[in-house]
Amino acid sequence: MGDKQAKQQRQITGVVVGCGQRGYGYSLYARDYPDRMKIVAAADPKTFRRDMMKQAHDLDDDHIFTDWRELAKRGKIADFVLVATQDRDHKEPAIAFANLGYHVLLEKPMAVTREDCQAISEACEKNSVMLCICHVLRYAPHNRLLKQLVESGRIGRLVNIQHTEPIGFFHFAHSYVRGNWRREDESTFALMAKSCHDIDLIRWWMGKKCLRVSSFGSLSEFHPARKPEGATARCLDCPLKDTCAYSATRIYLEHGFFAKVVADGPPTQENLEKSLRTSNYGKCVWQSDNDVVDNQVVNFEFEEGCTASFSMIAFTEKLCQRETTFYGTKRQLRCFSEREVVLYDFETQREERIQCDLPPPNTSLRGHGGADFFLVDAFTKAVAQNDPSFITTSARDALASHELVFDAEDARRKGAVVEPKAVA
Repeated sequence: MGDKQAKQQRQITGVVVGCGQRGYGYSLYARDYPDRMKIVAAADPKTFRRDMMKQAHDLDDDHIFTDWRELAKRGKIADFVLVATQDRDHKEPAIAFANLGYHVLLEKPMAVTREDCQAISEACEKNSVMLCICHVLRYAPHNRLLKQLVESGRIGRLVNIQHTEPIGFFHFAHSYVRGNWRREDESTFALMAKSCHDIDLIRWWMGKKCLRVSSFGSLSEFHPARKPEGATARCLDCPLKDTCAYSATRIYLEHGFFAKVVADGPPTQENLEKSLRTSNYGKCVWQSDNDVVDNQVVNFEFEEGCTASFSMIAFTEKLCQRETTFYGTKRQLRCFSEREVVLYDFETQREERIQCDLPPPNTSLRGHGGADFFLVDAFTKAVAQNDPSFITTSARDALASHELVFDAEDARRKGAVVEPKAVA
């Protein structure tokens, strides 16, 4: 793909539907590389998010919308649409813009039901437009290196994968106890919302059909029965607010984490305190209305006797810094850092450390170990050169990965071993 990578691109144009952390963040590729991409319109119901997009991309009022449907009424005014709405709101805009002939860059997960995932995939195939699901982990240099080492045969035959996602104690509290993904009826189950791209990674790395899957997990900690003595309903009034690890005052006011998400408007002290007094973000983590699991394990059996195990854990120091070990018949392969992988050779009993590529220093997209940049960069090349091979997941491939996530969650709920039928 070297010649294709070096090929001069035309500038592509895009519209953004949903301008929160992910939508706005991905769109900054256009600001970093204006010769490659231009954002020409955006839609979001929140005023301050629309204002951020106007400023970042020099958009006039005629190209800013409160409702994506008004944007869709303009017809096809760009090459692609970036859909980064809430999980339950993916299907309608993705299909509507695919029907207008837009290529679709869709934040994960595709959707929250099997039927909606299928409908999105079919709409993109029917309209002959590219669908790129933001399975960003496939684009991370260290994960791509792991895949290359397996395919090259350097570790022998891959027999087992152990993969862990440490979500981070305050990140989980923010997103899955207080935030938009805390309830299944408002979003989706935790494995889909947080770790569908981890399941996709395991399936991609293994490269074989999954035969059976089992899973266990629960909401172990964040419920009223675990509430510390003396804790009040809101952190601002709580006598434990200065010592509790999950204190909203420490997380949002002292450290400033996720301030742009929490504040209803610019993240000023006044707006943050107002939000902590009125919104879910100020609630005690043991007295919220959350219902998604805070820890889960998934076990897979693949063809040829190969197995894999995935763990998703809330209670960690590390923040989404995955830890992965491959067990091959000739070598063990370890990746606990985004910067290097470590090979251990059984014959020589020596280690080899291989350094990973890093994103360019001039990009704003540094999330997921630089994978955010490499994802948008690959999609940009795919659209500019009309070549879907830059995208590592086809519509059908992405659908198959989502199906496996649904199967894993079915196994957890039923306490059963499930045999995936649709996943290849």
